[in-house]
Amino acid sequence: MKNWGEKLEEKIRKLPDSPGCYLMKDREGTIIYVGKAVNLKNRVRSYFRDTAHTPKVAAMIAHIDDFEILLCETNLEALILECNLIKRHRPYYNILLKDDKNYPYLKVDLRQPFPRLELCRRMERDGARYFGPYIGANAVRQVIEAVRDVFPLRSCRQALPAKTEKRPCVNYDIGRCMAPCAGKCTEEAYREMMNGVISFLSGDYESVLRKLKADMNEAAAAMRYEKAARIRDKIRDVEGLMERQIATRTDRSEQDLIALAQDGLDAMIQILYIRGGRIIGGDHFALPREGGENPGEVIASFMTQYYEAAGLIPRNVLCQELPEGAAEQLEAWLREKKGAAVTVATPRRGEKLELVLLAAKNARDALDKRNARRTIREERTTGAAENLGRILGMDRFPRRIEGYDISNTQGEQSVAAMVVFIDGVPAKKEYRHFRIKTVEGANDFASLYETLSRRYAHAAREEQEGNAEGKFTDLPDLILIDGGPQQLRFARQAILDQGAEPPAMFGLAEKHEEIWLPDAEEPILLDHRTPELQLVQRIRDEAHRFGIIHHRTLRGKASIHSQLEDIPGIGPARRKELLKAFGSLKAIRQAGREELLRVRGMNGPAADAVLKWSGQTESGAK
Repeated sequence: MKNWGEKLEEKIRKLPDSPGCYLMKDREGTIIYVGKAVNLKNRVRSYFRDTAHTPKVAAMIAHIDDFEILLCETNLEALILECNLIKRHRPYYNILLKDDKNYPYLKVDLRQPFPRLELCRRMERDGARYFGPYIGANAVRQVIEAVRDVFPLRSCRQALPAKTEKRPCVNYDIGRCMAPCAGKCTEEAYREMMNGVISFLSGDYESVLRKLKADMNEAAAAMRYEKAARIRDKIRDVEGLMERQIATRTDRSEQDLIALAQDGLDAMIQILYIRGGRIIGGDHFALPREGGENPGEVIASFMTQYYEAAGLIPRNVLCQELPEGAAEQLEAWLREKKGAAVTVATPRRGEKLELVLLAAKNARDALDKRNARRTIREERTTGAAENLGRILGMDRFPRRIEGYDISNTQGEQSVAAMVVFIDGVPAKKEYRHFRIKTVEGANDFASLYETLSRRYAHAAREEQEGNAEGKFTDLPDLILIDGGPQQLRFARQAILDQGAEPPAMFGLAEKHEEIWLPDAEEPILLDHRTPELQLVQRIRDEAHRFGIIHHRTLRGKASIHSQLEDIPGIGPARRKELLKAFGSLKAIRQAGREELLRVRGMNGPAADAVLKWSGQTESGAK
């Protein structure tokens, strides 16, 4: 056994035979892992033996400097304590669910005389009926729309019954509401309709269809053919919704199916929700660094975090795998949280195993898609940057790429934009603007020279001041200039004149997307389908967009100031106060004399001058 130091060796020797939790700490005293154990002596000692460990556990052990233990009376107490400690400390090496949002539910409060469907984020013990969870608010709204296509359910928030009858809204006219606000239906009739809504949301489409078909036949027999046709359309809507559902052959109780996929690095948990005998949805959770861990332990750790925050605990939880004894612990914990019976099982045969394998198939699919997205993202970012550097003859990876563009209108309000991409991704906090100060007219060459001179002068000043966190301290590995060889030459010369060594640089001529290197006689032409050229185009377009936005802002401010400057007696101070008080030229034009006089620095003659400019008389009349 490795020598862990006298203090730690003594703590290891004195570990008790007791259930409890252990907290692993690094040199700074930060808790890096929280675990639970039926027997703390056996579990904690296993980390300090020279035996084979998974990559994640080996990495964690390398950072352990100390540990603490908390004794518990029972395994259930240890499970609850572990869950609370993970939530409080969020240790680096534990499974941490980053998505803390509460999934939405549909709520029907049957204690109200005319209940409606409500979207809510958590279940309360308030006597209402809840349906869900649904994966996102959009899914809930789609369900509400499907329900309202079939049932004339009210959607307004009016308090009912109303003290005075109101005129029904257009929903009543088109058959989408029973208009209880206007006294068009009784509570009994509305409640009968709500019973159909609850059956519908519970997955009992058959009874809903039977009633609709009976109503359609009754309307047809009474020769109310328009009503019969409307009911026929509702039947089609219900049947279409039934076809979109994934039917299962299980019993009709609530069930969650939990399975795992691993690729040696990361893992993906998949949950499928069964309500009323049908799979109503699912969700997956990416678990970094869990790709080589024991699958059962990963699922068990995930469940404690997931169900700690879950609003709805189902009657049954079917898991792909769990450690020995974990099912009983989790079952007791979930029963305590739910206040009702819960079963946790790992099926090995039959229909339930088929369901868990379906969840595992979805987990594998989600993991493969995530890895594919990551591969594509890397190809378009770090991979594209690396290939671009190779094409340009660089001997290192261009981590920081800066792009420059000049914007002006006929030489007025010239602005230079500097955008930054780090590892092929926009780093918007690093973007900078430069107001061109020394150049008159539209001269992109001189404007670029000024911009690069100032950028490197700022960097030199921050270095002299010892400011390692300055706005310009981090110098680029590669510079993109929007333009051809001439613009590139001026930009490069500006850096040289600042006494700095220019980094790799190139210009992008827009007409044919030609890449020009300094002093090159011929441009480089890249295939338009390559990630390298697409990265270059993104940087160029981002610099252009960033510059244009700032230029428009300056142009708008200049327009406002230039108009106010035409008013006699309105100088810079009064212009500033007028804009501060009214916010826009339009508001200043509409202001009366008394309003103008209340502005700081304004007097009678100045207010009259503004009224005259805005086309008003001195009395304020048009």
